[in-house]
Amino acid sequence: MHENFDFEALLDLVERRQLRQLRQELDNMNEVDIASFLDELAPDQLLLVFRLLPKELAAEVFTYLEDSDDQERLINALSDQELREVLDELYLDDTVDIIEDMPANVVSRILRNCAPSARSQINRLLNYPKDSAGSIMTTEFVYLRPEDTVARAFARIRAEGVDKETVYTCYVIKNRVLQGVVTVRRMLLSPEDTLIGDIMETNILSVHTLEDREVVAQMFSRYDLTALPVVDSDERLVGIVTVDDAMDVLEEETTEDFEKMAAILPVDKPYLRTGVWETVRSRIPWLMLLMLSATFTGIILTGFEGALAACVVLTSFIPMLTGTGGNSGSQSSVAVIRALSLGEVTFADLVSVVWKETRVAALCGICLAAANFVKMMLVDRMLMGNPEVTVPVAVVVCLALALTVLCAKVVGCVLPMGAERLGIDPAVMASPFITTVVDALSLLIYFAIATQVLGI
Repeated sequence: MHENFDFEALLDLVERRQLRQLRQELDNMNEVDIASFLDELAPDQLLLVFRLLPKELAAEVFTYLEDSDDQERLINALSDQELREVLDELYLDDTVDIIEDMPANVVSRILRNCAPSARSQINRLLNYPKDSAGSIMTTEFVYLRPEDTVARAFARIRAEGVDKETVYTCYVIKNRVLQGVVTVRRMLLSPEDTLIGDIMETNILSVHTLEDREVVAQMFSRYDLTALPVVDSDERLVGIVTVDDAMDVLEEETTEDFEKMAAILPVDKPYLRTGVWETVRSRIPWLMLLMLSATFTGIILTGFEGALAACVVLTSFIPMLTGTGGNSGSQSSVAVIRALSLGEVTFADLVSVVWKETRVAALCGICLAAANFVKMMLVDRMLMGNPEVTVPVAVVVCLALALTVLCAKVVGCVLPMGAERLGIDPAVMASPFITTVVDALSLLIYFAIATQVLGI
């Protein structure tokens, strides 16, 4: 569980109050591992260990704490001076991320202990929509001007870079409007008297402050970026998004999609830190909705009780039909949801997607129906000696199976794309919901064919 450090040994040092040795051990650990260790401690131990850390390391560890409750406890326990020292070492975007998860009284204390200049920038960042590029950008970056020489640019980086989140990529502005980008590598390989305007790259990617943060994060993966400039409506550079923040967004969005696809309301806390009742609250609404929607299946079965009574053997094939239909729909929905989230398809591609899934469904349905016909004749009729499994019954089941697969795959691709069009997260239209819809459709198809072919 803690492969990068010996949790038991560190905990023993805490319990025996061997603080000097504990501090030596912590000094040799990565800040991420220290945060993982702190997340496992009791509240009183958490504060004790945190106060052992040098202020720069303490600030980094603070941002890596997974549980916002631990961050809140530390903020409440630290003195104003201690809190001020931690906040001074934090980048603005990290401070904003922390504030977004805190209650109002804690936010007030944080802002009260921030420097006035930082406070105004934090308030500005907090005004952006939570899912926008502006909410995850930082205003701490190095900018240059086209008329600067390489020598002057390096002097500026040395003077200001210590407080900036990144100095490897510098942005070139004129009257605050983004003109281009230049890397430290390019400057190192250029003569000192070279003008920045002569070596900057002008064909650059940028995003607007209100751009969806998931789209921004996907751009990092697509274009192999380490930073991305953010501009306002007048193309003025107002901040940058760095790769670490983009990775956090991708992790959060992926986790949220997985939870929605499993019919679970998203939660922010780690699994083991989420209480039983909180977990129940995140799961029961969807389970309740799916249970109520499944009553349609019961209504259909009740409506065809006569047909089932006339040909009882049909009942034994219902689980196979509904299960295959649900699995077929899930395959399509997962593929389409992934394509939508990666920007590979849009609602405008609906006809192409449906046409592709229809052809796939036809081939899959024919293969499954043929295999099932052979199985019913050889296994169900001959080996198991069930005389009720006749050729007409096998034809009914196999036709229903092929049509169920066809309907399931079409439904599985149409529902997520329709949700995307309506502004609903496509992940909501995943396996549980698709399965419920397809179950009802498969039964309708099954009994409609049975009544026509068998005359029941």
